[in-house]
Amino acid sequence: MKLWSKDNTVTHDRVEQFTVGRDREFDLMLAPWDVQGSLAHAQMLHHVGLLSDAEWAAVQQGLEEILAEIRAGHFVIEQGVEDVHSQVELLLTRRIGEAGKKIHAGRSRNDQVAVDIKLFLRAELAEIRTAVLQLFGLLLNLSEKHKDVLLPGYTHLQVAMPSSFGLWFGAWAESLVDDMELFQAAERVVDKNPLGSGAGYGSAFPLDRKLTTELLGFRTMHFNAVYAQMSRGKTEKIVAMALANLGGTLARFAMDICLYLNQNFNFISFPPGLSTGSSIMPHKKNPDIFELIRAKGNRLQALPNELTLLLTNLPSGYHRDLQLTKEILFPAIGELKNCLAMLCHALPSIEVRRDILQDERYRYLFSVEAVNDLVRRGAPFREAYQTVGNQIEAGAFAWDASRELRHTHAGSMGNLCTAEIRAEMETVVKARV
Repeated sequence: MKLWSKDNTVTHDRVEQFTVGRDREFDLMLAPWDVQGSLAHAQMLHHVGLLSDAEWAAVQQGLEEILAEIRAGHFVIEQGVEDVHSQVELLLTRRIGEAGKKIHAGRSRNDQVAVDIKLFLRAELAEIRTAVLQLFGLLLNLSEKHKDVLLPGYTHLQVAMPSSFGLWFGAWAESLVDDMELFQAAERVVDKNPLGSGAGYGSAFPLDRKLTTELLGFRTMHFNAVYAQMSRGKTEKIVAMALANLGGTLARFAMDICLYLNQNFNFISFPPGLSTGSSIMPHKKNPDIFELIRAKGNRLQALPNELTLLLTNLPSGYHRDLQLTKEILFPAIGELKNCLAMLCHALPSIEVRRDILQDERYRYLFSVEAVNDLVRRGAPFREAYQTVGNQIEAGAFAWDASRELRHTHAGSMGNLCTAEIRAEMETVVKARV
């Protein structure tokens, strides 16, 4: 069953199989949103006089029954049915008769799938936002908990200056603030109603698009019918940019964890249950979950490029190329949610080592502290730098690693600005509405 089928038209099986592709698989994810879009559209048709009271009552009851079956996990797209839109209309017509055939008036499958994707993305982004805020809170709590525990800072993968676990955890928390800025922008783009644009050129019916916007809880609508269709693909690409940015943060954080777990660093540890073993090396405790987060996060960074190439040089209007946005974006959303969930599961168990800087390999870590100490005593910085440099070259440099470090400026080890970082995230989240 196809919404576009005609009595004298028969599509070759190979053509149908090729054009449907993986739509049936991903359309199951859109099923609840397709019914909700149909409910709003049918209510609007009743409002403008295209459905009678009795017809609207029957449509409403039928669609709500289908929605309940979807939520209960009983909904399937039958063999021979092209997509979720066809399946919902088919079920409705079986149950309530001719009134079920009327709900497609004033809309095209193009704006139907566009609104389904908008509703789906809006819900998925809300779940991701909740998970990001959970991870953000964990990182800030760990920052405060371990604010006095020192660890070496590295530049060029060479020992550089003293840092702290408080500074390290806090850095990743603040990174999520900037990620959320882009994320919120994507949410605002998603929160626009394309329904009523038809095939991209509007309708001769007196559609009340403001009503469907309100019924579906959208912030606003895509006003121009042509652009409402053009937003398909562009919306997905903007979402992909936000996912890619967040994926990049998770990948780099996971790389830090893998590095710090390495025996040559040995800065942190996790319980054995969070690692895996080797088939031939009995001593191995592999950080597979973090390696996979790194890999999945890096794959997410390819999303915008893949969608850019898909959309490049498409003229205005709908094109079947856009069908592929679902198989690019939908699995990526699931991967990102899994990565966030795994980090939130693992991080509460992290243990940090407290005696790292006692190791002889970090004896020059305090060279900048020594330079700054001479400057505080009145020496010009360049002369102090030369003095300490000469001591290091002569093998005469010494510094008591137990001395208190004087880092007090905003954002330093002694002043983590945790409250300010938390306030920044709250500001970003509030700006969403």
